[in-house]
Amino acid sequence: MATNIKSLLQNIKNIYMSDSSLETLLDYERVLDEMDIYSFKNWKKGELGAGPIYEKYFVTCKWIYNYRDMPDPDGGARLLNYGCEVVYELDTLEYPIEVQNPDDFKAGTKVPRLVSKPIWVVSITIPKKLMSEIEKGSVELENEILDKEEIETAEEEGDDNDVFQKQQGQQQNVQPPAIQ
Repeated sequence: MATNIKSLLQNIKNIYMSDSSLETLLDYERVLDEMDIYSFKNWKKGELGAGPIYEKYFVTCKWIYNYRDMPDPDGGARLLNYGCEVVYELDTLEYPIEVQNPDDFKAGTKVPRLVSKPIWVVSITIPKKLMSEIEKGSVELENEILDKEEIETAEEEGDDNDVFQKQQGQQQNVQPPAIQ
């Protein structure tokens, strides 16, 4: 099945017309970011081709990559450990050529001819549960949830420096245990 430029533009329009789609994509991207997918070769080069597609327990998006820029499969393998599904497909993208002379139009029309180029379509299905577990604006550190706003407020008020200096002073006052 060839992907065409009209379907890509329609998908983008649908996303902009829906606040929930945009929020879902932000949560979706947060999962990919937290899993360090973008550290693998070519994962940053993907463009949204379709989605988000909602199912009862999952959200699916299809990403388009140039044929030469196939994303590293090790990145996709990392997602498998978290209940995600990753499917790689070889497809073609049809797009109109830049008109430079009358031969660039379809016969008898004023519509540019379409050309095709090979692409990779990577379909990633993420469980909604995983998307909700990666909380917005917080970091989980040793079973303790820290709120970014509280950290920023403490930095602005200088509270973090006071705590650090107290800890340093306590460590200097501690006497080493006597050797018997």
